[in-house]
Amino acid sequence: MARYRGPVEKIERRFGVSLALKGERRLSGKSALDKRPYRPGQHGQSRTKISEYGQQLREKQKAKFMYGVSEKQFSNLFKEANRLSGNTGENLIYLLETRLDNVVYRMGFSTTRRFSRQLVSHGHVLVDGKKVDIPSFKVKPGQKIEIREKSKKNPQIIRALELTSQTGIVSWVDVEKEKQFGMFTRLPTREEVVIPVEERLIVELYSK
Repeated sequence: MARYRGPVEKIERRFGVSLALKGERRLSGKSALDKRPYRPGQHGQSRTKISEYGQQLREKQKAKFMYGVSEKQFSNLFKEANRLSGNTGENLIYLLETRLDNVVYRMGFSTTRRFSRQLVSHGHVLVDGKKVDIPSFKVKPGQKIEIREKSKKNPQIIRALELTSQTGIVSWVDVEKEKQFGMFTRLPTREEVVIPVEERLIVELYSK
């Protein structure tokens, strides 16, 4: 299945939680989820009982849409997480968090992961001084992420950095907002990654 490119606010309404898909709109309280906090469609306000399998699938879909990865990419990430030592669910979150597009988002250079992916794909991002245009590039602790010189006046990047005064920046990156660069200092602990996803259910889904 290809990456979803449809209206993202329907996705948030379907799951009933913010997946950080709309950036500034969610900060201003103008997102569709704030206005209509129920599932889209004719029967959106009716109550439905979700099976155990449905709950597991729901968590996988939330993670997949939140981080903007395709079905195949997500499956491959899970296989890699399963091969690593330690907790498979936590390994999966770490692999998603170390994607370059996500790190650009976490550093505050964009208000959504979707825009971060565009920045990377279009060559606006440097890693240790070299252009990297692969959103799935795995960032390692100690690497420097910066916006290339020609792109530093991009109004969307400037606005995103301004909004970090409201949203804050995660503790596992160190960002120089004025110079538009940051360091990925360390891997976060699972408790520090605040996302509405229960990775335990994802592991159960793939373990069947």
